Amino acid sequence: MTDDHSPKFYFSVQLDDGEPVKFAEVSGLEDNSRPVEYRHGDSPSFYPIKMPGLGKVGNVTMRRGVVADDSAFWKWLSEVKMNKITRRTVTIRLFGEGGAPARVWVLQNAWPTKITGPALNAKGNEVMIELLELANETIERVG
Repeated sequence: MTDDHSPKFYFSVQLDDGEPVKFAEVSGLEDNSRPVEYRHGDSPSFYPIKMPGLGKVGNVTMRRGVVADDSAFWKWLSEVKMNKITRRTVTIRLFGEGGAPARVWVLQNAWPTKITGPALNAKGNEVMIELLELANETIERVG
């Protein structure tokens, strides 16, 4: 019996065709279909038929350490506030132990809905973490 599980800590995030962006965590890769219920007028069954309806994807949340002099995500969000939305393709690659992509998710037409800055605490010595939440129209698993 072989163990084909991939570690979840070896991944990259790429915006459009740019360089990979370092993130510590990615969550919310979910895709589902909402059922539509209906019943034929002459159906003898008292239960509805369920058909697949519109799909729905959740927002994807990414966390990363704050990088000095890097305000690209804040600028992207300010574009949204000015109604100049730049939608991007986001590719998330999970690598296997050999370094080859084991799973690939592609988010289409993604744009930032929220950025949360770091929690500041003079008593702590943790790395500052910021959160980026992306809305997207579809998630496709291509690998």
